[in-house]
Amino acid sequence: MCRLEESGKECSYRHSKFSRMRLMDLAGSKVQSFKKCVASKSQTKLWIVRVITTALIWTYVIHLVAFGETWGPRLLKSWPSCFNHQEAGGKLSMLVQESSPQQIKILLPPKRVYRNNGYLMVSCNGGLNQMRAAICDMVVIARYLNVTLIVPELDKTSFWADSSKFEDIFDADHFINSLRDEVRVLKDLPPRLKRKVELGTLRSLAPVSWSNISYYLHQVLPLVEKYKVLHLNRTDARLANNGLPIDIQKLRCRVNFNSLRFTPRIEELGRKVVRILRENGPFLVLHLRYEMDMLAFSGCSHGCSSEEADELTRLRYAYPWWKEKVIDSQMKRKEGMCPLTPEETALVLTALGIDHNVQIYIAAGEIYGGERRMASVSAAFPNLVRKETLLKPDELKFFQNHSSQMAALDYLVSLESDIFVPTYDGNMARVVEGHRRFLGFKKTILLDRKLLVNLIDQYSSGSLSWDKFSSTVKEAHKHRMGSPRTRVMISEKPKEEDYFYANPYECLQLLDEPTIT
Repeated sequence: MCRLEESGKECSYRHSKFSRMRLMDLAGSKVQSFKKCVASKSQTKLWIVRVITTALIWTYVIHLVAFGETWGPRLLKSWPSCFNHQEAGGKLSMLVQESSPQQIKILLPPKRVYRNNGYLMVSCNGGLNQMRAAICDMVVIARYLNVTLIVPELDKTSFWADSSKFEDIFDADHFINSLRDEVRVLKDLPPRLKRKVELGTLRSLAPVSWSNISYYLHQVLPLVEKYKVLHLNRTDARLANNGLPIDIQKLRCRVNFNSLRFTPRIEELGRKVVRILRENGPFLVLHLRYEMDMLAFSGCSHGCSSEEADELTRLRYAYPWWKEKVIDSQMKRKEGMCPLTPEETALVLTALGIDHNVQIYIAAGEIYGGERRMASVSAAFPNLVRKETLLKPDELKFFQNHSSQMAALDYLVSLESDIFVPTYDGNMARVVEGHRRFLGFKKTILLDRKLLVNLIDQYSSGSLSWDKFSSTVKEAHKHRMGSPRTRVMISEKPKEEDYFYANPYECLQLLDEPTIT
């Protein structure tokens, strides 16, 4: 029994010793684990600090470089300089060159930081170039109201019934990114505000035409701040041509000449058309604005049959927003307010001494009267071409029934032509004129229609010889070739002023030519 008791004590002692050793091992393990955990957390914190520091350094470097890109006198690579046409021409001449197999990475300008006063939605009206100018104006307005601009909605209810969206015509991502140092642009409203708009709670208005920036600051901005989202419709000609600060005018140019880049598909096809034309020598672009909608809108029916004149009148009455209904066509023509007919155009080009063998690219939609009306032009200038004759049908299939996309192709070709001749001073004629001025005052023949129709009538009646007719036409247009000149300003009649986008001289580097006033 004594042995049993001793044995029990020994066993108990051994068990107790084993337990203490096990506890010590366990404690040591815990300590080691804790030390490892602490070390691991320290390393993690150190790693995070290093990552954050590196990110901050790179952010600073990128912003510094972008700042230099944006404002440096010789580092302005992200958009064509308003004061250096060689650089601008070099950049925009890329429209007619083959794309590089490697895409050049462009550093984005730093985001502009400002207190957002709300959101601006805009609905543009009219054709491509009317909407183009309106978009430029709306960017300026958003910038100076400190609001976020939603990518503009394009007109789908005009005569052409084009269903194209902004991103079908313009490179939306480039538009947004290239302006990020001026204005925040989004493709859509934030979800909460979008739901409110979908429920019908949207304040909408048409701004007053030819308004200066103070109108928007004092009349429009309070509405944005009150409703948080404001919708502007009918945005054409809503910002004044003149009397605006220089930085506003330059921002208009920046949007027009850089930010509104066409989609890669449109630009690629535009390059191809220009390349085909260049392979055959110089070419002239004739913007022959003798299409059904233009004639109906303007009330010009000279040279049309009585049936055609009646058809044009019916079309004019069919569109309630075309306000002028009763129009004296002959009187309007005498005042120079009608586009030249194809027959008149053939006479004028011949009188100006245009080579009869030159390629003439017709930048227009379907000519009213078709081949019958084009016979005189094709007889005088047999090398007439259009995009439809230079490209295969499958190359144009994506653009069919999309007049604005087809007009975008014509726009690109018009920019690159040796001579540009518009037969009417509509929106495309004026915007292309201004863009060609920006590219170095490229030759644009601006026809004096009021003088020309008088001379044509005299020549047609036999009271004016051909030699006298031709010499008078040449003399009258020797200073109407797109040379530097100041805009005509009529503050009390802004509608009669020269159009800013036709001659944005605040953004032009004047050549060594005299300025015509």
